[in-house]
Amino acid sequence: MEGKKTPLYDVHVAAGGRIVEFGGWLLPVQYKAGIIAEHKAVRTAAGLFDVSHMGEIWAEGPEALAFLQQLLTNDFTDLTAGQTRYSPMCYLDGGTVDDLLVYKFAQDRYLIVVNAANIEKDWAWMQKTAAAFKVKLTNASAATAQVALQGPKALEILQKLTTAPAAGLGYYHFLPEGEVAGIKCIISRTGYTGEDGFEIYCDADKAVALWTAIMAAGKDEGLLPTGLGCRDTLRFECCMPLYGHELSEKITPLMAGLGMFVKLDKKAFNGHDPLAAQKANGLPQRVMGLELIGRGVARHDFPVKADGKVIGYVTTGSPAPTLGKNMALALIDTAYAKIGGKIAIDIRGKDVEALIVKKPFYKRS
Repeated sequence: MEGKKTPLYDVHVAAGGRIVEFGGWLLPVQYKAGIIAEHKAVRTAAGLFDVSHMGEIWAEGPEALAFLQQLLTNDFTDLTAGQTRYSPMCYLDGGTVDDLLVYKFAQDRYLIVVNAANIEKDWAWMQKTAAAFKVKLTNASAATAQVALQGPKALEILQKLTTAPAAGLGYYHFLPEGEVAGIKCIISRTGYTGEDGFEIYCDADKAVALWTAIMAAGKDEGLLPTGLGCRDTLRFECCMPLYGHELSEKITPLMAGLGMFVKLDKKAFNGHDPLAAQKANGLPQRVMGLELIGRGVARHDFPVKADGKVIGYVTTGSPAPTLGKNMALALIDTAYAKIGGKIAIDIRGKDVEALIVKKPFYKRS
């Protein structure tokens, strides 16, 4: 099996992680406990993910903010130092390049965190936009490790290892200079699971020590090492998009249901006019939530039907462990995108009935 290895690769192998190739990286899809047990651990206690494959790009300079305003669909003018904000990044035609997080360190210094499979593509697109601005971009992906401690006991576990005021961090806020187990870290109250938790960044050569310390601190709290498998089922239950599924070059943020992150009243940004036109003229298709009524599991790319014709396709399909139901997200023609409507999913030649339901499927109380 070929692929890049994160600094924690050997740790995963030693812990019994089943390694798969994902976005060009060799990562654990699950450990000995299995995907369902790992999923439930994050919902009820805590899980620790290796997300060192994600990309980290610094944007620095007097026009760093102006650059972000042009590059991204969200508005960053009111972002304060120590705050994080999510945004889609679009091509000029409104198609999605990627979705990402922006961390503000200062008015002239930001960290952009992008999806692993898109690092090279994103880097090229950012450089193209940056050419018109006084901004310096630095790709720090290879030098940076990231772990995600997620679940209701995440704070309790983290507090055993740090004196940093993590408890006082609001959601989507971060500490730029924290220490965890004596290791200098960026501590961010963010995640991709729908639970409370932290994404912790450190130098790549400190990743093994950080991982080992967190696992030891969580031993009595039910902490499990968690892989890509449950990372996907957890984000899926919360209907968080995955690039290449709910977002793509052909699926705009508006079609994906991310209109709240597309600030059309902002001055021009990449993709502004096509997105404004799409909103004014009506979306051709929308990503909707589905609950399967008939037996079967929907998978990516399975056709969705109504009135005897194909009206779209499944973007993600899976059992939802917390709900005990088979669910799906699907991009379907807007004419059929009504909550309570019934459609069919073609599962290996058999039409299985499904109900269009509200998103997200799960929300923590």
